[in-house]
Amino acid sequence: MAQLYYRYSTMNAGKSIEVIKVAHNYEERGKNVLVLTSAIDDRYGLGKVTSRIGFSRDAELIFDDTNLLQMFLNKHKVQPIDCVLVDECQFLKKHHIEELAEIVDSCDVPVLCYGLKNDFRNELFEGSYYLLVYADKIEEIKTICWCGKKATMVARIVDGKLVKSGEQIKVGGNEMYVSLCRKHYNDGRLKE
Repeated sequence: MAQLYYRYSTMNAGKSIEVIKVAHNYEERGKNVLVLTSAIDDRYGLGKVTSRIGFSRDAELIFDDTNLLQMFLNKHKVQPIDCVLVDECQFLKKHHIEELAEIVDSCDVPVLCYGLKNDFRNELFEGSYYLLVYADKIEEIKTICWCGKKATMVARIVDGKLVKSGEQIKVGGNEMYVSLCRKHYNDGRLKE
């Protein structure tokens, strides 16, 4: 029986490489996957799932008004889809998550979503919130803080300092964000 999975972490935990790996595993067995990513994240080019270690693959874009159920059904008619993989799922809207749940429930196709849980202000993203509500399975992908403890917070860095206010969504990588444990997020220490 298919399920809706939410696999979350902080930055630099390997979420995108997991999407690429799972897609490869399905395709290696002759299965078809639909790989999706948010149109908001254009760091490596639109329609790309790219890991920081250099692997990349094409993906269909999700815009705010995209109907994911309709997209899936249209593609599924042409070629049966065995799995849906979503990168950067924190940027999705409530209706996207409901549409992904409908793919699982009505079409019996597994959907695996990868993304952040909380932003740099330690608030949930809309997509993360609704995945926590709708997902059948919720799994954490772990990474570590500079001190060696488990990182659970994403810190935004501006001019070498941790900031806790500003726009929720500002796309960036290692130059702008760092993963920290709660202690170092709260005290603002970025390194020893």
